[in-house]
Amino acid sequence: MSHIGSLPIPIPQDVKVKFNGSEVTVEGSKGKLARCFHPDISITLQDGSLLVTRPSDNRIHRSLHGLTRSLLANMVEGVSKGFEKILEISGVGYKAQKVGDKLVFQIGYANTIEFSPPPGVDVSIQGTNIIHVTGIDKETVGEVAAKIRAIRPPDRYKGKGIKYRGEKLHLKPGKSAKALGKK
Repeated sequence: MSHIGSLPIPIPQDVKVKFNGSEVTVEGSKGKLARCFHPDISITLQDGSLLVTRPSDNRIHRSLHGLTRSLLANMVEGVSKGFEKILEISGVGYKAQKVGDKLVFQIGYANTIEFSPPPGVDVSIQGTNIIHVTGIDKETVGEVAAKIRAIRPPDRYKGKGIKYRGEKLHLKPGKSAKALGKK
């Protein structure tokens, strides 16, 4: 039995869940999310919580069991609390600005780079080097944060670039340290 899939998902008071065949719609104070799930996995609402069950112990049903439960839990949390990723820009002269709906980056390239977030994702800048990516869909928030980080990933030798808050960088020593015999 899946340990994650068997856990019930508690539904907060302000969240409404609707079923339409294999499609589940979750609506809360932050917004509304809908997703279609595999028809073999059954989702039921009991005593203010969602329960996910599978018909058999086949490999495909076991893998879908935990996945369905995790996706549903993320939908419920997203419409009630929302998700946020924080990125940090480090480097001399590296900065970001918000111009209208777009982000404009000056991060060591000859030209500035513009980035437009998709609808449903809000991007704000604190100072010139901290970027907050927020939204109700965890998958979209993570994807937007990954695209922003991919504009200028952290350099392994100097540590300059865009990184997630709390990300640990293991800096390489470089050629001069290798010549001296350090590792």
